[in-house]
Order: sequence, then structure tokens, then C-alpha cells
Amino acid sequence: MFAKEGHTTIVITLVSALVLGGLTSMIDHWIAYILFAVIGIVTGLILYFFRDPDRPLPHDNRQIVAPADGKVIEIKEVEEPEYLEGKGTQISIFLSILDVHVNRIPMSGTLEYLKYHPGEYLVAWHEKSSELNERADFGVKHESGLKIFFRQITGFLARRIVYHVGEGDYVRAGERFGMMKFGSRMDIILPEEVDITINEGDHTTGGESILGRIQKQKNEISDTEEKAKV
Repeated sequence: MFAKEGHTTIVITLVSALVLGGLTSMIDHWIAYILFAVIGIVTGLILYFFRDPDRPLPHDNRQIVAPADGKVIEIKEVEEPEYLEGKGTQISIFLSILDVHVNRIPMSGTLEYLKYHPGEYLVAWHEKSSELNERADFGVKHESGLKIFFRQITGFLARRIVYHVGEGDYVRAGERFGMMKFGSRMDIILPEEVDITINEGDHTTGGESILGRIQKQKNEISDTEEKAKV
């Protein structure tokens, strides 16, 4: 299965490969074999990049799942003034050119905040990329009232952000919502009410890897649990 965001690119690539392959076949020289190999490799890489594997949606409504495939390059405390309006733990995931680039919703809830920012194209692991690069910011509110913030960030190679959700939409954890093309970074900021379960250096699988779990609030403790405490 291929990402719908890549269908146009895939069609152009395949048509170009057929045309170039036809022209190359007219060359009666050993160099034609090299050209065939190059065309095949480039076509294969494009198809591989736009792959979009099916993944089951998480059943636990309190789990926060990874919004992207990649490597956790940083976990740190930050101040998020736009949507959370307070402190939180930022988890940064770097997507290499070989990772699946389809992005997935990290937590079920209502998409309350969405803002696109034009910007620069620093390498995705640069400490200022989350502030200066082209990016799209998202804020989701869980049914418990907890809010999380996440953003798509372009990198040196990634020159386009794609998303197909809008403010007011109800989104489900693990659902596809967009894509960053050709290497990029995803940041997610979780409030203190989330128990972080991921570590720096871990590799994530979008929609499956668990980043954290929402703590149960005092007003959600059942009578049975209260009696058990006594």
C-alpha cells in the first residue's frame, strides 16, 4: 500500500521510468545496462519511500502513541505557550529517508488547534529547527480534558508538509493524518499528567509505539477502587 500523498509522484516516476527505459533500450552499448540500473534504483527508492503499511489502532484510550516512525533524538522539559500554555515534556523523533513518512494521530480527542508556519529548512536534528523551520502545529484535547501538542517539522530534504485534518475534527489515536516528504522531524509535547514510557535512542513505530499513558485523575477513581484502598 502506498501513501495517497505520494500517488502523483509515483505516477510521474513510473511514467518517466518507462520513457527513459524505452530510450535507453535503443542504446547499443554497455552503458545502457548502467542506465537501466540507475532508473530501477531510483524508481524503487521512490516506491519504498511512499510505502504506507496498515497498522491496528490502539484500544487503550489513555495511551499516547508515536505520531511517526523514527528515532527519539531528544526528550526534554520545555515551555509551550501556544496551546498548552505551560510546561511539558518534549519528545523529538527524527525520520530518516528510510523511515515510513506517513504521520499518525498520537491521542484520541478533538483537534482544537491547528496552525501552519512558513520557515527555513535547517537539518531536522538542529536544536532550532522546531522554531525556525517550516512546520505545522496541532493541539488535541482528550475526553478527560488533558491536552497534548505536536508538530510536523520540515528538514533539509523535506520541503513539503501535508495534512488532511481541520480544527474541530474528532481524531483517533493511530489514524493517518498527513505526511512529511523526504526526511523530517516530529515533536510532541506531553503535560505532566502523562507518564512517559519512552527513552532517548529508542526507535518508534508510528501508531504503535507507546510514548506515555495518561494518569487517572482523582475524580475518575471508582467507588470500588476507593473501597480497595480502605
